[in-house]
Amino acid sequence: MVRRVLVPIDGSALSAAALNAALDLAKQCGAQLTVFHVQPSYYGRPDVAIYGEGLVLDPALSEQFSQANAAFAQSVLDQALEQAKARGVEASGDTCVSPLVHEAILEAAERLNCDLIAMASHGRRGLAGLLIGSETQRVLANAKVPVLVIPAAMAGAQG
Repeated sequence: MVRRVLVPIDGSALSAAALNAALDLAKQCGAQLTVFHVQPSYYGRPDVAIYGEGLVLDPALSEQFSQANAAFAQSVLDQALEQAKARGVEASGDTCVSPLVHEAILEAAERLNCDLIAMASHGRRGLAGLLIGSETQRVLANAKVPVLVIPAAMAGAQG
């Protein structure tokens, strides 16, 4: 039985498709929905390197990026929560700052006692999928709860 669904969203058409599918599912099951947005953090991320000798990042610029990311996160969450309310689905929003999106998603699912994670996938295969990777693939590989993968094709239907 599904009681709580975690839906990672990023403001893209793909995450909108995942949200739409999760709203349908939650409505049918009477489940609660948590929309979740991971704000990027590039500090301490192993796959992001800053090159240059003596490079100093202006703290004010860093703070501006953080504020812009927080404002974007709140905007995305607010829109999703409005959709849930309009469809009669009990929902809450959550966000965090993390350099590793898939780890943040997995931690949120556990912390919030979610029974299911519903998220979108680009559906990349072959070399593109291997080189680019996928947060969805990483979540699938490490999740302790079922993951409902919403294919990219559904995003096209959302317009």
